[in-house]
Formats: sequence, structure tokens, C-alpha cells
Amino acid sequence: MENSVYKVVEVIGMSEKSWEDAAKSAIATVDNSIRDIRVAEVIEMDMRLEDNRIVGYRIKLKVSFKLEG
Repeated sequence: MENSVYKVVEVIGMSEKSWEDAAKSAIATVDNSIRDIRVAEVIEMDMRLEDNRIVGYRIKLKVSFKLEG
């Protein structure tokens, strides 16, 4: 059996629509520069407010991927 090593990075996605869109945006951006993404774990969710209204959603993810070589 082959040994594997994984790296974990934290990323923050933002959206004006929803936390789901914020997560999709973060993963789509990470996917452009990192190969073999395995797991994305939500570690924090929050909202930006202006005049007591929600104007943005933020989601912090831990993303793991397999190191090559």
C-alpha cells in the first residue's frame, strides 16, 4: 500500500447571495491552482451587514489536497 501525504489550506469565499455560493466560489478558485482536492470542511460562517441588512456572506473552509511526488 502506498503512503500519502495531504496538505491543508484555509480559504475564505464571499458572495452577495448565500453561504453556498460563497463556498462554491472558494472551491472554484482553489481548483484553478490546486490539483487533487479531497475534502473541504466548513470552519466558520459569517455575514456582512449594512444598516441592519445582510449584504454579504462569508465562509471559511479548510481544504485538503494530496501532495504529489
